[in-house]
Amino acid sequence: MRSHIFSAFQTAACAWLFWIVMATTRSEAADWPTWRGPNLNGIAAAGQTPPVAWSESKNVVWKTAIPGRGHSSPTIIGNQIFLTTADEQSQSQSVIAFDRQTGKQLWMTPISKGGFPETHRKNTHATPSVASDGERLFVSFHHHGSIQVSALSFEGQGLWQETIGKYDPQQYKYGYAASPMLYKSSVLIAADYEGGGWLAALDGKSGTIKWQVDRSRKLSFSSPVVANVGGRDQLLISGTEQVASYDPENGRQLWATPATTMATCGTMVWDGDLVFASGGYPKAETVCLKAGSGQIVWRNTQKCYAQSMLAAEGYLYAVNDGGIVYCWRASDGVEMWTSRLAGGPVSASPILANGNIYLANEAGTVYVFKAQPSRFELVSRNQLGDEAFATPTICDSRIYMRVASSAGGGRQETLYCIGRN
Repeated sequence: MRSHIFSAFQTAACAWLFWIVMATTRSEAADWPTWRGPNLNGIAAAGQTPPVAWSESKNVVWKTAIPGRGHSSPTIIGNQIFLTTADEQSQSQSVIAFDRQTGKQLWMTPISKGGFPETHRKNTHATPSVASDGERLFVSFHHHGSIQVSALSFEGQGLWQETIGKYDPQQYKYGYAASPMLYKSSVLIAADYEGGGWLAALDGKSGTIKWQVDRSRKLSFSSPVVANVGGRDQLLISGTEQVASYDPENGRQLWATPATTMATCGTMVWDGDLVFASGGYPKAETVCLKAGSGQIVWRNTQKCYAQSMLAAEGYLYAVNDGGIVYCWRASDGVEMWTSRLAGGPVSASPILANGNIYLANEAGTVYVFKAQPSRFELVSRNQLGDEAFATPTICDSRIYMRVASSAGGGRQETLYCIGRN
């Protein structure tokens, strides 16, 4: 079902003119265009030197209030920061833009209203992050028992909107989490649930469905990702008791291997031609597979359920729900070290920048530790607010964090820009 919010001619012209202005000031290396960042693997662009220590009174460049509630990570293009948010009382879902230099809210565009499903207390109705191809913004929302994908201009104008398919879990009402991911001119959307999951690719310019394939009738939450592994581009996704690879051009399945568990949340990572996945529910497993065939190289009984992992320079870094951090050798799974982080459970994913891993727990504590196989080395421990579920974004040597505080009895989300000052 298509809903053209504005005429195609007007919106295309506005987006084109706005992009000319943006192109004069932006640098791709300084952007964070989608969930998992510029490299699609949670690793910041080379040359970043973000702070390793901060507080309310140290290295905070600016902070600004976020209306509503959401777990989406900041997406950054040029001079703007984009987030999704939901107002649970009015059952509205929106996209918000902030000025990158000052934090001032620039615009807020409502996308949908009503039809909110029941969801887990740790999930929200605005969990998927915004994706951008440098010309448009893409968002996915769950409402009225379906997944709707919308495209906006950088000025917040609607370009197109499509309801892609049903998503109406009955047994486990945990909500929706998969972020839209990009491949060439396509927007990739995943929706796994027991009523009949699916994977789809939409044309970024028009919203037309390029291809759509059925998945297993099992509930899972992972976002798809495309990596050039095994000699070709492969769309990788875990969950529904398998790890699977698809041709991102047409949706044809390349291989599928029984592994992990029914429900996974993390986005897959890779190192060379090895790919890695972890989950989840109801059992726990981390697995390494050969990208060309899906053959299992090694597996263990640890799980990273809500969190994605990091693969870098021959090693795999992971954190489980309880805040235990692991370092495994990527080639054979040998454990190099493990360490428990004090402070409670973790739902956000780790981010790697300048040789350090940044990891936020649910209580708003961010741990910074060395990405090294020799031993666990804590660099710093930092606190903002008292709740953090969104993964931080790191670009242009600054950290952008979405946190919440319940001080005074009312919950308020805040977007922080952390930089050296």
